[in-house]
Amino acid sequence: MPAPLRDVPTEAMELIKSFEGIPDGDPGTVNIDAYIDPVGIWTIGWGHAIAHQGGWLRGAQNEAVARALYPGGITRAQAETLLRGDLLDSARDVVRLVKVGLDDGQFGALVSFAFNLGAGNLGQSTLLRMLNSGDYGGAADQFLRWNMGTVNGVKQPLAGLTRRRGAERALFLGEDWRAAAGVRGRKAPAAKKAKSIPKPAQKTASKTAAKNAAKTAPVQEPKPACKSAAAVKPRGRTTTPTGLPPAPPAKPRRPRKAR
Repeated sequence: MPAPLRDVPTEAMELIKSFEGIPDGDPGTVNIDAYIDPVGIWTIGWGHAIAHQGGWLRGAQNEAVARALYPGGITRAQAETLLRGDLLDSARDVVRLVKVGLDDGQFGALVSFAFNLGAGNLGQSTLLRMLNSGDYGGAADQFLRWNMGTVNGVKQPLAGLTRRRGAERALFLGEDWRAAAGVRGRKAPAAKKAKSIPKPAQKTASKTAAKNAAKTAPVQEPKPACKSAAAVKPRGRTTTPTGLPPAPPAKPRRPRKAR
């Protein structure tokens, strides 16, 4: 039975948005228009790659085709809808490929990876192989190897991909992905884990106060025993008698009077 589909965590959404950005291919229009990404694919909204005739639409020569596929561009709300639809596919791929348990950070990092590089690359990666073998730490380091892109026919590291892989690795490890990538923005609150839930404040405070009181309170000498108590003899016997005491003499009975 296949695993149920999971929602994409909010932090993963924010990470993807921060790196994909939402460029406008034609600032002269009201809506958001298609643009060419760093590897030459026509894209619109938050990283929605434009498909055409069974493949990705590529190259500056296909600008007219890109404009015709999205005449008038799209609104920000429509861009959000496209992103959620794309992430749904990536989430489904991650659920299908990963055979071990994932927390929200790990799942979100893999969704971002698959969304950016494709499920095919994730499926054939050493990252996935190490993860499915239970090597979470090794899998986390594998994110950093996927920072290459082809520019003008030459495969080379891209600064944006390098930062993104660092952010995904940090999210996977439960760290601050914004700090890892140098992204400014509000830091999300740390997720609560069942193992680290503190005890109720009142109990903790009372215990702490008791410990502090024990440390700071002066040691009191024991009070001397009462004089009368020292003179009290024990009530029980302290020795065992060697024999029974002599019986008391019998009292003489009076003779009965005859009636």
